[in-house]
Amino acid sequence: MDGNGRWAQKRGLPRTLGHRAGVEALRRTVAAAPDLGVRWLTVYGFSTENWSRPAAEVRELMALPKRYFDSDLKRLEREGVRVRAVGRREGLAPDLVALLNEAEQRTAHNDRFFLQIAFNYGGQADIADAARRLAEAAAAGRLDPATIT
Repeated sequence: MDGNGRWAQKRGLPRTLGHRAGVEALRRTVAAAPDLGVRWLTVYGFSTENWSRPAAEVRELMALPKRYFDSDLKRLEREGVRVRAVGRREGLAPDLVALLNEAEQRTAHNDRFFLQIAFNYGGQADIADAARRLAEAAAAGRLDPATIT
């Protein structure tokens, strides 16, 4: 989903319209993918680096999952799509975290198609989080790699 803002700007449109167009493209992709034999899709919705964007754009990006799940969660659930959000939930608004949790819970039994949404993720953040978990495991005396998640 990277590049939606640039797509809009090239067309003389506000970046926010590009982000909304990206959600529409996601809808079409999720609907078509299972019939094309695709079972797994990971989309990158919001990186930790995106927090540095203008506040209005960040608000728009934070609103996109709500718009998507408000209109599509029942369909995803019915059509066998399992939703999983990956990334940091710390720092997200409580209603957004609740929404992501609800989407995961309501679709947990599905196995026709797997949709992962990377939201509030980042390479540096992932490394820092992994290092923190490793340090916590070491301090607790549990360095069994199978227990570090």
